[in-house]
Amino acid sequence: MYSAPAEKTDSGNFPEEMNAEGVEILSGDPKKAIIKLSVPMIVAMSVQTVYQLVDTYWVSGLGADALAAMGFVFPFFFISMALSNGLGIGGGSAISRRIGARDKAGADNVAVHTIVMMMLLVLIFTIPFYVFAPQIFSLVGAGQTTYLAVAYARVIFLGSLVVFFTNVANAILRAEGDSKRAMQAMVLGAALNIVLDPIFIYTFNMGIAGAAWATLLSLAVSSLMMLNWLFLRKDTFVSFNFKDFSFEKDIVNDIFRVTIPASTQQLSMSLSMLILNLIIVNVSNTDGVAVYSTGWRVATIAIAPLIGIATAMVSVSGAAFGAKEFEKAKTAHTYAIKLGLLIESGVAVFTFIFAPQIAAVFTQTEDAAHIAPDLVHFLRVICIFYPSVSLGMLSTSFFQGAGKGMNALTANLLRTIVFTPLFAALFAFTLNMGQVGAWWGIVIGNGMGAGVTFVWARLYLSTILKTEPLNKPVEQGF
Repeated sequence: MYSAPAEKTDSGNFPEEMNAEGVEILSGDPKKAIIKLSVPMIVAMSVQTVYQLVDTYWVSGLGADALAAMGFVFPFFFISMALSNGLGIGGGSAISRRIGARDKAGADNVAVHTIVMMMLLVLIFTIPFYVFAPQIFSLVGAGQTTYLAVAYARVIFLGSLVVFFTNVANAILRAEGDSKRAMQAMVLGAALNIVLDPIFIYTFNMGIAGAAWATLLSLAVSSLMMLNWLFLRKDTFVSFNFKDFSFEKDIVNDIFRVTIPASTQQLSMSLSMLILNLIIVNVSNTDGVAVYSTGWRVATIAIAPLIGIATAMVSVSGAAFGAKEFEKAKTAHTYAIKLGLLIESGVAVFTFIFAPQIAAVFTQTEDAAHIAPDLVHFLRVICIFYPSVSLGMLSTSFFQGAGKGMNALTANLLRTIVFTPLFAALFAFTLNMGQVGAWWGIVIGNGMGAGVTFVWARLYLSTILKTEPLNKPVEQGF
């Protein structure tokens, strides 16, 4: 292909000039690796979710209709995140496994393929969603908030390249264990967004579209930082050479083995949100969607530590499977689960106690004040499922790192497309509990899905440890 195979020393390690701190972390103690890689990402994800809350806070000043419009757009924004994150997870998993197998040239090859595939996805996503935005939001029940949803969404759709590159480049950095710089890019973008939101929304009088422009500009700054590291300074472990590039079937298949299930998994979350929006509109009105979308943004900051640990889990389990060190993968999974359960139990207690104060932050204006009691109720119900998220999210990341994306996808589809909508509809309609029933459906559906994923991961680990000799590569297929 376009890059020469990496030389190896007699010990089987990379040559000295190829060593990098992140690679050494991935090759060491899995518990330490989880901590060292997850802490920067926990910080980054926490700052990012704080920005999302600040974003919601400033938009809440425009009234409940603006909050509802954001709620209708969020599943579609989540689609772009799902596709880019899915590709990043797929490419990152393949890179980590090649790093674990001491294949530098293979890691470089995967990185180049990932960037080229990202560019193709941007074109496929951007054009139809931008052009048909009014029709799309009318179909999903936005009603009187359609014009606000279109104003916000079209800016986001227009900047899809920035959204996609930010997520994919960040995943490449994490895959080689460079979580510190991944954190720096994410934190700077989030902090900038917090500053720009009120300026674009109110000072420039751009309304809800101003929030979208602030988001896009902030992501652009993060993208430029990573563009500099990856392509200009070229001081990352993986390197890029696009000269004479051509797709290699084996590499594309390896990336897609995780990308397709990971993207589908996250897309199913978008579909689940759309279904829940329709259920809520039918048992309540657009105010119910405003409660759900605002409360769910609070939930995202509550599970931000888990997202940080999960990103570390993909890299650590990927490197362990690449090196055929399955006991290390088991240790990493067990340790990550315990850490996640401990953190999320504390977060759940905090959220339950301070739900009124949290809700008050987003309902200060006269137009939004009437949803405050419902928002408090939502926050106190939804926090019950926070600890169980650890079981599902971290087991999913374990499967993704191991290259077993379909396992995670199957369990996730049960959660998002079957369990959650089924119980939400059952409680909301059949048991006549209204929108509160939808909240309980979310809790029970997510909890059941998390339990299934965790049990599956442990059974898979047990089977691998019994049947796979250490000198035989693990099958990375579906």
